Amino acid sequence: MADNGSQSPGDERAEPEPQQSEHLNIKVTDNNNEVFFKIKRSTQLKKLMDAFCERQGKTFQSCRFLFDGQRVNPTDSPELLDMQDGDTLEVHQEQIGGSC
Repeated sequence: MADNGSQSPGDERAEPEPQQSEHLNIKVTDNNNEVFFKIKRSTQLKKLMDAFCERQGKTFQSCRFLFDGQRVNPTDSPELLDMQDGDTLEVHQEQIGGSC
């Protein structure tokens, strides 16, 4: 009595949506240091930014965070930015002023 490969409706996994976990692993790097964070998709990135600055001994005001070349706001979330597991946030030193 072979099953002939038939599946019950509950066994189908054609849609990628259910496979997305609630948490993401995000790498934050300033080209000297890499720190990995596991955060929820809905969590504001300010939490991650503050934690990175604290670990690196930097002030939040002296850093700017970029994702895919675009500046990230503290109120943004991974969900809002369509981030995927393993994505990277780049940290750059904020530069004020110009040349004389």
